[in-house]
Amino acid sequence: MELIEILIIAIGLSMDAFAVSIGKGLSVAKSKLSYYIKVGLWFGGFQALMPLIGYLLGYSFADAVADFDHWIAFALLAIIGGNMIKEAVGNKEDEENNADFSIKALFILAVATSIDALAAGISFAFLKTDIISSITIIGITTFLFSIVGFKIGNIFGNRYKKKAELVGGVILITIGLKILIEHTILNL
Repeated sequence: MELIEILIIAIGLSMDAFAVSIGKGLSVAKSKLSYYIKVGLWFGGFQALMPLIGYLLGYSFADAVADFDHWIAFALLAIIGGNMIKEAVGNKEDEENNADFSIKALFILAVATSIDALAAGISFAFLKTDIISSITIIGITTFLFSIVGFKIGNIFGNRYKKKAELVGGVILITIGLKILIEHTILNL
């Protein structure tokens, strides 16, 4: 996988954290530097950790599924992207914005927003992607998007949350289709 593809995946994966960061920004009347750092580190850290875990899991059985790994990568990215799009266009009421910045609250949010990165890590193992550079890019990208999302939420409110999830979902599905096309049509 090329650097630009990793960066695009990183942007797509960071959209959940971006959307939740907007919510966190909405929840505080006056933001503090410590809030930005906490949100960025928790979300960026877990977005880097989860693909590493997924990679290690996927790597252990990558050889056994080498003939159809591109289908697995496509399916995982399509499911993740589809869920993000579903959440963005769904009629579900927005989650309650919570000003809790405790370790427990941030841990739960960080895990919830990074589950899709675990599946992406499995895809990275199948595609033999350099995991160190990938998780570094994903972590830094999510860190930055989380900080920006927090600021946007603090200033503008709920207006961009669903759009961010929609864009992230489309990005992940597009990358999945690209992988599938490269491994099926172009390798004939």
